[in-house]
Amino acid sequence: MDGGTAHGTGPGEIAADGSAVEFYAAMPPDERSAALVHAALPAGASILELGAGAGRVTGPLVALGHPVTAVDGSAAMLARIEGARTVRSPIEDLRLPERFDCVLMMSFLVNYGDRKALLDTCARHAAPGGLVVVQRESPALFRDAGPREWSHDGVEFRMRDVGRPSPDVVTATIEYRMGERTWTHSFASRRLDDEELPEVLAASGLRFDRFLDEDGGWVAARPA
Repeated sequence: MDGGTAHGTGPGEIAADGSAVEFYAAMPPDERSAALVHAALPAGASILELGAGAGRVTGPLVALGHPVTAVDGSAAMLARIEGARTVRSPIEDLRLPERFDCVLMMSFLVNYGDRKALLDTCARHAAPGGLVVVQRESPALFRDAGPREWSHDGVEFRMRDVGRPSPDVVTATIEYRMGERTWTHSFASRRLDDEELPEVLAASGLRFDRFLDEDGGWVAARPA
């Protein structure tokens, strides 16, 4: 992922955006997200994955038959990826010569980073008629945000230090505990509502196509 105002703590290298390399490398592959993206694409569609991290989705997408170019600002994250072409670059600065059947930007980067610059990168790398898939935070985060704890995949999560500096922004720290190791990631997330989507996408030369899930967390768009 790429940098911003976020920061993190814990054992091992911490990427510029606060993500812990060892934590994400230890997490299991995200088969569910990969399957959702795969179902929206033709067989063998080429994918540009922006903010690929340690490759939790990259690997499953490759296994599903997609040639993937994985982009991240962290060399340590990219070193964990196998089976895909890797490019180290801030997303906002990326200018590859080719275009892709799908441009994928997960991890809620559209809520955390420079929204216009990130979506501009998506648009300039999408092939004519291609698909741009963006994962955004659920509106429920901004409605219900507060301290809570949960667990999955052998990891204990704790959200703390939740703040609301403005009605459209939530700040928080998430603590990740895996065995004896603990990491934290502090961030600010800016709301992106359904009503805003068409205008926000259009500003980068994209048009809203559809949601890929019932909750509207996965947004599909196409070049305008």
